[in-house]
Amino acid sequence: MRFLVLASLLAVVYAAIGPIADMEIVNGNISPDGFQRAAVLVKGVYPGPLVLGFKGNTFWLNVIDSLTDNTMLRSTSIHWHGIFQAGSAWADGPSFVTQCPIAANNSFVYRFNVPDQAGTFWYHSHLSTQYCDGLRGPLVVYDPFDPHRPKYDIDDESTVITLSDWYHTPALAAGPVPIFDSTLINGKGRYVGGPAAELFKLNVFKGLRYRLRLVSISCDPNWVFSIDGHNLTVIEADGVNTQPLVVDSVQIFAGQRYSLILHANQPARNYWMRANPNFGPTGFDNGINSGVLHYASAGNGDPSSVQSPSVIPLMETNLHPLENPGAPGLPQAGGADVVLNLALDFDFNTFLFTVNGAPFIPPTAPVLLQILSGASSATDLLPPGSVYVLPPNKVIEIVIPGLAIGGPHPFHLHGHTFDVVRSAGNTSYNYDNPVRRDVVSTGLPGDEVTIRFVTNNAGPWFLHCHINWHLEIGLAVVLAEDVGTIAASNPPTAWDKLCPIYDALDPSQL
Repeated sequence: MRFLVLASLLAVVYAAIGPIADMEIVNGNISPDGFQRAAVLVKGVYPGPLVLGFKGNTFWLNVIDSLTDNTMLRSTSIHWHGIFQAGSAWADGPSFVTQCPIAANNSFVYRFNVPDQAGTFWYHSHLSTQYCDGLRGPLVVYDPFDPHRPKYDIDDESTVITLSDWYHTPALAAGPVPIFDSTLINGKGRYVGGPAAELFKLNVFKGLRYRLRLVSISCDPNWVFSIDGHNLTVIEADGVNTQPLVVDSVQIFAGQRYSLILHANQPARNYWMRANPNFGPTGFDNGINSGVLHYASAGNGDPSSVQSPSVIPLMETNLHPLENPGAPGLPQAGGADVVLNLALDFDFNTFLFTVNGAPFIPPTAPVLLQILSGASSATDLLPPGSVYVLPPNKVIEIVIPGLAIGGPHPFHLHGHTFDVVRSAGNTSYNYDNPVRRDVVSTGLPGDEVTIRFVTNNAGPWFLHCHINWHLEIGLAVVLAEDVGTIAASNPPTAWDKLCPIYDALDPSQL
């Protein structure tokens, strides 16, 4: 069985890229659900190609901006979601936080080390709402000494499964909070009233155990994922190994990832794979929101399987880290060195979200550049009211009460994982072994989701709603962690050139 794992890992290199690669960003016409539209693509494909490496690798990813279509943004930047970027905050990717965008007909090399992380990650444009137009794909860091390895046989490119919302109208023309037209599983799906487009098919051999790396590359919805007739064993959440947990359905929010062991131990036929969104085109009529689990000896027709009610759904509070469990700080509410309460709201006059009264409106100079230029206090850093300065090597507790408008909002912290000491839908706290992850649902009114982490990684780290449309209208803050160390950092010369080039563009070139 170990040979199968090694063989499948070796096989993946033929289609995937990394850890050293050119990533050309191009425009192209695609029809993933049967409707053709222009898109922003990595190497001409959607989703973007799997970027892979191994724990301990240094990644050198040369992003070449060849975008020409003015109906979509032509500049770009890429965030490597979940990678800590210790010592390389300049390579984190969010426009106007850690860099200026890469202008069309230019390139930029993201160079970063991954010394102590392994698991399932992803990458996406971090300029405005550009990733909704197609610049998004999976990133996997393999661990040759994965402690879960005896539990599965196959872990390769074929078992990476992305879930995405797809829009028939480009983001710039779609309005502030558009509703998606279809759900795509690994870039394939159907829309309501559309043709019977090809669906994603996961091919399995009876008796083998598959590590499915489920990645939500969503701009907006969350999904409930399940496979008819099969349980799934969760072994990883957001790049952190978990104690094995058997479930029959998984709710996954924008930006989240799970590794799920699928044991192909049922009668050999075809089964529906389902990803039902929380709004928009829901259900499974005519194969929407669906893919196919195909046993090798089964025929090629659509499945006839029936969905059973979920009896053991994934509950976030049942997830526990496999290694080094326990939240930092004292085991009590407020038992941290710094406690931040982030009150979310929506201003109907400005049509902007706010955090503690301030909308995040991107500054013209990236926060990292501001700090390198001498700004060091929250009152000096822009945008006003949106930058929180945090001291080094302290325990931070952040409380984010749920907001009904547009909720539930999944919040992502760059540069860290965090311990979720209070999850959505719960009033109790767990300081002993809470789930550790990098995206958490903040739930609905009455929830007070609470996270903790230690400021051991200097950088201006974005903390934002991962519903891309909400980020675009203000739902974010920046945590400027260990400003003194940031100020002493030295980004490469190519980074210094990004802002002058971008600032010289005329509006038609943005």
